[in-house]
This record gives sequence, structure tokens and C-alpha cells, in this order.
Amino acid sequence: MFVLFEEDGSFRAGTVLADNDSSLQVENTHGKRVKTKRASVLLEFREPAPADLLERAERAAAEQDTDFLWEVCGDGEFGFVELATDYFGHTPSALEAATMLFALHAAPMWFHRKGRGRYRKAPEDILRAAKSGMEKKRQQAEATEKMRAELADGRLPAEFTSMVSQLLYRPDRNRLEVKALEAACVDTGLSAAKLLLKCGALSSSHDYHFNRFLFEFFPEGTAFPPFDAPTPPDGLPCAEVSAFSIDDAHTTEIDDAFSVTARPEGGWKVGIHIAAPALGFARGAALDAIARRRLSTVYMPGNKITMLPDEVVSAFTLAAGSTRPAVSLYLDVRADLTVTASESRIELVPVTANLRHHDIEPLFNEATLAEGGPEFPWKKELVLLWELATVLEAGRGKPSAHANQVDYNFAVDWVQMTPDGPGAITIGHRLRGSPMDKLVAELMIFANTTWGRLLADAGVPGLYRVQGGGKVKMATVAAPHEGLGVDCYAWSSSPLRRYVDLVNQWQIVAVLAGKAPPFAPKSLDLTVAMRDFELTYAEYAEFQRRMERYWCVRWLRQNELRTAQAIVLRDNLVRLADAPLVLKVPSLPPQLPGSRVALAITGSDLLDVEVDARYIVTLAEPDPGMPEEPEF
Repeated sequence: MFVLFEEDGSFRAGTVLADNDSSLQVENTHGKRVKTKRASVLLEFREPAPADLLERAERAAAEQDTDFLWEVCGDGEFGFVELATDYFGHTPSALEAATMLFALHAAPMWFHRKGRGRYRKAPEDILRAAKSGMEKKRQQAEATEKMRAELADGRLPAEFTSMVSQLLYRPDRNRLEVKALEAACVDTGLSAAKLLLKCGALSSSHDYHFNRFLFEFFPEGTAFPPFDAPTPPDGLPCAEVSAFSIDDAHTTEIDDAFSVTARPEGGWKVGIHIAAPALGFARGAALDAIARRRLSTVYMPGNKITMLPDEVVSAFTLAAGSTRPAVSLYLDVRADLTVTASESRIELVPVTANLRHHDIEPLFNEATLAEGGPEFPWKKELVLLWELATVLEAGRGKPSAHANQVDYNFAVDWVQMTPDGPGAITIGHRLRGSPMDKLVAELMIFANTTWGRLLADAGVPGLYRVQGGGKVKMATVAAPHEGLGVDCYAWSSSPLRRYVDLVNQWQIVAVLAGKAPPFAPKSLDLTVAMRDFELTYAEYAEFQRRMERYWCVRWLRQNELRTAQAIVLRDNLVRLADAPLVLKVPSLPPQLPGSRVALAITGSDLLDVEVDARYIVTLAEPDPGMPEEPEF
């Protein structure tokens, strides 16, 4: 005798070897002996053979019209043999009964199971909803397959047009588009970014990195919301100075300028003039909300996202030929370069010139200072300010900049087209600690320290940079900055570019005007703004580093470099000698840090921002008598 029984949710058939009343010992179709409860037996039969029954019943069940079965069965509960009897019009054979069982079991949407071999037809409304859902799934499967095929063929599906950023940076795996993209990535062996770049969803690899940053920090775009035009106060006195700024060629947010005025009794009055957007709008204004939201200008090679709208920057930047509101710090400097007194003012400042690094540095550097150098406009003022800066630096007992550190300048010509997309990159470098660097750094340190002390003495909170035990943090109360060797340091010199400087300027202006400060002592808003700034400023800086690394890889590819020199940092980590690109070289043998090696550039990836390199030869070991390699 043969039996059809249920085991682990599946139907089995076999030959009965022993009947123990409540259980049977059965040899299944694979020759394995199993023990099954009699309650699990659904059908006893003598023909056909078990394997033949399963095969023929499954084939016949697949041919049944499920909708017709649903129509002819009653509304009550029934067994499969009962329905088979009605359906076939006679007592069903084992094959017919098994066919009906398999057909019912394979259609759970039409027939709800009520027990072993027993079912009940689904209510009409439930079946209708289930069919609708099934049809929807079918259509979704077709749509997914269509998008997958288009992607694999190198074409961007129309459904992807408005959601490329979401697909790349925050994919929702419940969406059909994401499922299609993942399937196409498996088909093509490409990452999502590389596949979408191939399909034209991105104009270049640069867009992939830049759009990721925008997606996270500027989801609504970089356009500014509506705001009222700033209104500088009337009646400000105009300073009798001729101010000039010192910046690189690409700076438009000119925050600081200087002036030198000879005093009749000898010595000079040195002016440090800081652009004053705090005089144009108050805390709580729409422009404050904009600056509070952005917290800083975002810098990257070839582009920037300003903290304030261009119209506001243009109204307050210390551009040559303009007279602009400023918070000024005047130093009384004697002939021996000692500072005898200082005074802060709110005023209008005439700006005569914007000096640019690339124009002035060839004329004003350590060599020209030692040799006298050529004459050029503003030479006397620059030399005096440099000499004053040297005295101020000595007074602090700390260098204003590491003379051995290299600054790299990235310039992108977006007009030029390259095989990697728009933008031809040039990378220049200069050592820090030049006379011009020292001049600007020392005067800014003096101003930030002086104004920080002004706030502290007035009992007005500000935002300070504090360093102790090697750790740098921000605080709302004055505390020493050990790295600079000053008793307090409040960022106040870049209010067009950093929100903390703008906040401090509001506070400074209030103290100088004898008014209540916008942020009172122990202000929770001030603390929250400080924390938000710290986090956001760090993210912006990390993005700038990532984009500089990206452009370094572009630079390698643009110049078609097959070999390059590098400096060993540690283990297999090296830095290129002509660009601030750090990479791992697995084939590098043990080397002393500072050794110079030659590398073969064997590959690069602009989406992963990686370079593959192979060690060729060691060119030079570090010279113990030479200074350490420049830091980046």
C-alpha cells in the first residue's frame, strides 16, 4: 500500500513498510525510510507508484483553471476529496484526488487552508484585492525588468531622471528603481556610480562628489531664500586712512585690510580694519537665519558656496575704490615698534588697493627684504607691518606659521574640456611662513586677542578658540590658547565667511556702542550655535580635503603621468612630491620616513578617488642634516 502524506509543509509519497496504528514507517520516493504520524496521511492508494503519482499530479494540477475551481466550490469548508468528487463526477482516483489537492494548495490566494487537506474559498472582495495586488506586482516586475535592461544597455531610464541623487546617496531598497539599479549592477559588474555615469546620469565624476555634498548639506539647493537688503547705519565717521588688503587672486570676500599713518610726534598709527556686515543686519533678521543655516563659506578647488548672498558680500567686502563700514583696531606704534596703546572704532574705511599674493610675493619676500629689493607701491607699509609682526611674534613666543609647511593652490579652468570632464587643473605651491604670511597672521592674532579680551572685560560672552593640553576646542568664555601663546583668542576677523566671527562682531559692536549684546551671558542659543558651527565647519573642511584629493587624481590623469616621485611617510604610505596626494603603495619595501622614491602610476579611479602605484626605485634617503619634509 502507498500513502500520500504531508511533511514539513510539503507533500510526500511512499510505500508503507509497517503500520503501528498511530504512526507508519514509510519508504519515500528517494529510498529513505521515514516515520510519519497517521494524522499526516492524506491519501492511501495502490496505484500508480508513488513517484509517478507525484509527477503526474503536479503536472495535472498546473493545468487546472483556478478561477473555475473557485466558482464551483461551495462557500463552506471542504476537503480536497469532496471537491474532487464533485469536479470529476465520480469517486476520484488517487491521481485525481492528488491533482485536486495540489491545485488547491498551489492557490492560497483563492483557497484558504483550514486544516490538513481542508480548505475554504476566499471571500470575493478579498480575492479581488489579492488579484489586484498580484497584477500590481506583475506590472512592477515588468517595469523593473525594463529599467534593468535599459541600464545594462547603457541608457538612463526616464524614471531615473529626477532621482539620481537619491539613488546614489540614499537608496531606498523598497523602490523599483533601486531594485533595477542593483540588478543592472550585477549584470554589468559596475558600481551604481560607474553605471549611472556610463548612462549619462552624471555629466562627470566631479558631479558625483559635488552632488553628494549638496545632497547632504544643501538638499534644497544653494540658492538663497528671500531677504531684505542690508542697511548700514547712517552717520558713521569716515577714517582718514588709505587702507589696503592682502589676499589670493580668487578671494572675493575681503574681510580684512590694513593702514599705516605716520604720526607727527613720531611713530605710526597702524589700522586693522575688518569688514562689518554686523552693521547691516541684526540677529534674528532673514540674513542672520541664512548665515546661521550655512555657518561658513564652503571652499573647494574651482568653486565655493558663500555663507552670505553675493549682494551682501558686495555691499561689505573691502574692495578697492570703495568706502565700507568696518570695525577698526588702531595700534599706536612707536619708532622702536612697541605698541603703546590700542583703540577700537566703528567707522567707514576708504579702501585704496587689493594686493594679491601672486603680484606682491615676488617683490616682497625674504630675499628682497634682505637685499633691499625693488621699489613698488605699498612697499614701505608692507615692510613696516612685517617688522611689527616680527616683534609681535617674538612677544608671543610662538611662531605664527610653520615655516616648513607647504600650501597648495588649486586653480580650475572650467572653460577647458578634458577627457574626464570640464575643468583643467593646475596645482601650485608655496611655503608658509613668508613675510606676507607672517604680516597677516600676526595682525589677525593681535586683533582677535584684543577683541576677545574686550568682550571678556565687559562681561559679554563670545566664541573663543581655546587650546590646552594639545586639544583645540571652542568655548563661550575666554581661556588661553597655548598654541598661539595668548590668554584668549576670539575669531572676529572673517565675518563675511564664518558665522562665529559674525556673532563675535555683533557682540563687539554692542560693547563699543554701549548697547545690550544680542547674546546675553549663558545664552543657550550661543552655545548651540557654537556646537553646530564646530560640527559643520569640520564637515566642510573634510569635504574640501576630499575634493582636493579628487583634483590631485585629475591632475595626474590630465598630465598623463606614468611615473612620479614621492616622499615616504610611514610603512607603505607615501605623498607625491608635486601634489598633496597621499596613497598606499603595497609593493614599497621598508624605507626610512622621508626617503624619496620613484613610482610607476599604473591606474586611477575618479569615483573611488584612488591611485594604483608600483614602487620602482629609491632615489634618496632622508638627509639628517636637512629640515624635516614640509607638512601638509
